Parts: sequence; C-alpha cells; structure tokens
Amino acid sequence: MDQSRALNALASSLALAKSATSPRAAADLIGQATSNPNTFVFAELLQQPNIRALEGHEQYGNFYELLKVFAWGTWESYKATPDLPPLSPAQATKLRLLTLLTLASHKPAATSTTSRLSYAALCAALDLAAPLDLEQLVTQAIYSDLLAAVLDPAAQTVVVTCVAPLRDLAPGSARAMVAELAAWAGRCDAVLAELEGEVARVRALARKRGVREAKAERQVAAVMEEGGRSGGGGGLGLGMGSSGHNTRGARRKGEDEDEGDAMEVDNGGGSLGGGGKKRSAGSGGGVGVLGKIGWGGGGARSGR
Repeated sequence: MDQSRALNALASSLALAKSATSPRAAADLIGQATSNPNTFVFAELLQQPNIRALEGHEQYGNFYELLKVFAWGTWESYKATPDLPPLSPAQATKLRLLTLLTLASHKPAATSTTSRLSYAALCAALDLAAPLDLEQLVTQAIYSDLLAAVLDPAAQTVVVTCVAPLRDLAPGSARAMVAELAAWAGRCDAVLAELEGEVARVRALARKRGVREAKAERQVAAVMEEGGRSGGGGGLGLGMGSSGHNTRGARRKGEDEDEGDAMEVDNGGGSLGGGGKKRSAGSGGGVGVLGKIGWGGGGARSGR
C-alpha cells in the first residue's frame, strides 16, 4: 500500500474533523479513524484544530494520546502508557500491524536488504499467544500490501524484504533521520569513489594494452619488411648464381658440342677415308703422292 492510498483513506476523517467541534465528537472520530482497516497514517489528523483541542482534556485527553500511539507508537508503547482507552478488536489488529511495520523496518545492518524476525520475538512484541496467530497477522499484512515477506515455519522465522513507508515520524526523529541519510550519502560517495577508481584502473590497463599492441604491430611490420628485403636480395643472388652456373654450364655444353662436332667431322673424314687411322695414312699418303706429283711435275717442267 502506497502513501497516496493511505492518505485517501484518511480524507474522510479529515473532512469530518472540521465539523467535530465537541470533544466527544472528536474522540469518536479518533476511534473511527483508528478502526478503519485502510488508514495507516494519522499525522494530518493530529494537526486538525478540533483534534488538537483534546490534548490535556480531562475526560477525552487519553483519546488524543491514543491517536499518537497509532501515529508512531507500538503495541509496547500502548501497554506502557497508562489510562489509555481500551482497544476494540479492529483497533488491536491495526496497532499490531503498525507495530509489525516498525519491527520489520529495522535492518540488522545498514547494507542489509532483508530482515529476519523470529517467531518468538514477534510473538513477544505483539503480545500473541501462538505462532498461528502470528502467521495469520503476517499473512494479513502481506495481502494488505503492507510488507513483502516469506513465512518459514520450519525455521520459525519471518523473512521481510520490503516494508511500506506508512508510519508517521515521531517528534524529534528528524535528527535521527538526517543522520541516517548522511550515513547513506557517505556510503554512496564511497561506492562512487570505488567505481571511479575501478574505471580509472580499467582505462589505465586499456592504455597499456594499446601500447603493447601498437609495439607488437610495429615489431611485426619491421620483421615483415626485413624479411621482404632479405628474401628479395637472396632471390637476386640465387638468380645471379644460377645464371652464372647456367652460363658456365652453357659454355661447357657448347664446348662439349664443339668437341662433339669435331669428333663428328673426324668420324666423317674417317668414313670417307676409311677410318681414322686410314684417314691419317691416307692423308699422309696423299701428301706423299702430291709431293711426288709435284716434285715430278716440277722435274718435268724443269726438264722442259
């Protein structure tokens, strides 16, 4: 239940308070407002002039004190305050529900999000005789949207996760609330500072990683460039060496071919002259014949 719904439920009581000019009418109005199952805030009703007129009244002043208990008190404060009017069953249930809201709003730690309340402690604070009565009251509070909770009968525990902000602030509680808000602001500042430090650390790591990656890229580029140069020079050297080797091989091959041609010529002459040896002999014989012919011819010419 949100505050607007609770204030709407109080609206009728506020309208009636303007016409409750007599102390008896004002006291009856307080009884009606505290018995209404949908009314959980009473600070505005306390501020109405006709209601405030009951404060210190000899006969009906206790009704005004009862309204203050419903506004920011508990079941324990009701029992501790003397001369208060007796409660009807509806008023008793309402005050127990309001007390349950107060107990459930107390967190074991500032950073805790849940409250674990034992059956024994709640039964003692709410003046309930049996755990079954407590479970019925908690169930009613859950279905009335006063709190979000889970009953754990095995562990005899009520686990509260959310409480509706429906209790009025008692006089003098503003300082405690300001202190609590200041502590909460301090925790928020600490969390923000921690987050900023984490962001700065992540950014520093990112910069270092970027520097390492850039350095690695430069090294890879340098190695690739050096490898390209070395590979190009080696290719030229190998080409030159291969070319020189091929040139020498070509020369040698040419020489072999020349030698082969010479051999073929020789073989050809031998075939013509009847073999190498016969060629030599024939050649020699031919020269001798020519010599003889020449010489003979010379003799003939000379004889002529």
